[in-house]
Amino acid sequence: MSENPSTHDHTGSTPQRIAILGATGGIGSALCRRLASRGCHLAIAARRQEPLDALASELGDAVKLSRAFDATDATASEGFIKDAADTLGGLDGVANLVGSIILKPAHLTSDEELERTLRLNLWTSFGVVRGAAKTMRKGGGSVVLMGTAAAIAGVANHEAIAAAKGAVAGLARSAAATYAPSNIRFNVVAPGLVDTPLATDITSNEMATKASAAMHALGRIGNPEDIAPMIDLLLSPQAAWITGQVIGADGGLSRIQPRMKF
Repeated sequence: MSENPSTHDHTGSTPQRIAILGATGGIGSALCRRLASRGCHLAIAARRQEPLDALASELGDAVKLSRAFDATDATASEGFIKDAADTLGGLDGVANLVGSIILKPAHLTSDEELERTLRLNLWTSFGVVRGAAKTMRKGGGSVVLMGTAAAIAGVANHEAIAAAKGAVAGLARSAAATYAPSNIRFNVVAPGLVDTPLATDITSNEMATKASAAMHALGRIGNPEDIAPMIDLLLSPQAAWITGQVIGADGGLSRIQPRMKF
């Protein structure tokens, strides 16, 4: 059986080459730090230039390309992925950390809010899938998208985000089937509530945070360091036989009923 270059162990002299969209968010920056610490060469992208420059400065020589753009423009995402491959001499992995949170019941969600939620979560993911498929079909590799526990378990007031992230899960499974002959793996990490700047509207409210923590069987909300290792694993050669999966990193939110306290 022939061996695909993307399955090689990159712990030696050849570093993994990874592109990260949404790199400056809470989970994105935690992931970039992990990847840099194990010697990966990175291409990083985010919407705003200033935090992107700060992260690039922190990570130093690990960052070979950084670019600020709006990832809801799928053409821009495709261009970034292609340029990342050109700059890094190929790509072993791509992760899309772009997303949003909206907690509203359907009857209070406007068309504009729904469209923005779909664009930030589904559209950005589709652009990454399309760009990765065009760029990585010769060498293979790993693509990681972000889902949510709310698309697995029914959680009140999550209709828009659950719809968007549920579609991301379907996208990843179909892409995994389509591009398996090219050895491109597609997986989704589905967190529960994570303490990031994106979740500030929730985490800044003590009562809301306590209520959210109680919904997670492990009794707390997550932090970026709970999620980044799973994405890191899926990007690594150690996960070379994992594809088409939606993996919950959610404190049990999607699968476990918390015990009642008496």
